[in-house]
Amino acid sequence: MAIARLTEYLDTHRIPYVLITHSPAYTAQGIAALAHIPGKELAKTVIVKLNGDLAMAVLPANFHVDLVSLKTGAHVRTASLASEEDFRDRFSECETGAMPPFGNLYGLAVFADDSLEKDIAIAFNAGTHRELIRMAWADFKRLVAPVMLRFAVGRPAEAA
Repeated sequence: MAIARLTEYLDTHRIPYVLITHSPAYTAQGIAALAHIPGKELAKTVIVKLNGDLAMAVLPANFHVDLVSLKTGAHVRTASLASEEDFRDRFSECETGAMPPFGNLYGLAVFADDSLEKDIAIAFNAGTHRELIRMAWADFKRLVAPVMLRFAVGRPAEAA
């Protein structure tokens, strides 16, 4: 079970977090509304293929991945969205589309949009469509060591 793996990892590293349970939701914006979390503070995990290898792109729920910017920032030749078939087996304990942004637990590189650094906390799916984890951004960044890039589109004018 993904939540057990993730909470054990956080507990082992003595990271404070809050587990938020909500009714089932399948879109990042829907989850944000149910959990009463602004879309910019809820991080979604998008699985991408960079030069054919799976990676995680983590960005605020109210944004989309700009593959051209991601490709440029990651210094790769090709960037595309991965299909569910491409990654389903990699996250067998997670519900499809609810993967936590801890690529280090799955052997994947993690790229995070730099707009996430503007908030003190980050919330994200914990492996199901009914559970979120909220924790300090600084702790997430220290544990995951994401490559910080600017690749989100839909960014409000003040964040540009």
